[in-house]
Amino acid sequence: MTKAVRGSRRPYAVAALAVLLGACASGTVVLLPHEGSQETAVAVKQGDKEVVLKEPYAAAKTTPVGPRTYASSAQEVASQFGPALAAQPSRPEKFTLYFVQGSDEFSEESKREVDIILAEIAKRPVPDVLVIGHTDAVGSDSFNDALGLQRAETVRAALIRLGIPAADIRALSRGKRELAIPTPDGVAEPRNRRVEIIVR
Repeated sequence: MTKAVRGSRRPYAVAALAVLLGACASGTVVLLPHEGSQETAVAVKQGDKEVVLKEPYAAAKTTPVGPRTYASSAQEVASQFGPALAAQPSRPEKFTLYFVQGSDEFSEESKREVDIILAEIAKRPVPDVLVIGHTDAVGSDSFNDALGLQRAETVRAALIRLGIPAADIRALSRGKRELAIPTPDGVAEPRNRRVEIIVR
């Protein structure tokens, strides 16, 4: 059994990324590079012996006396895991659109982002799009919950008009509960008036 594993963002992987290979006569685990600057690692256990892989393309192979580490490469990974990696779903992409205060009208800059979002959705054979409406801290919770949902529904409707199936898009509101820029209540902050679009 051979596995390529993407690293955990935590210093050491636990449970889900601890690959147990004791039952395998022959097995390999390769730690793939992680997009971003976070340190990654995965623990590989065989019987009562364990090694930790911390560097991109660090690998461990099972042996009769426990896991043996070695340096793999991008070429080896492509050769052994190419079809499996190609079959993985694309990583989620996140986009943010901003609004004019108190309305569901896009800012001028956000109007230009729509084509980029559509291109990302088009890459996915079965897209799953989550649209989350946010507001700034001006107004009551109930007003902002309704405004956040109105913004999310506006974006959802626009995506549907542009050809994305309605069943592939969910809209919800967080109102003023998850401010991108923390402010006191009652403060108008343009960067908080937004819709986040997560494309999976």
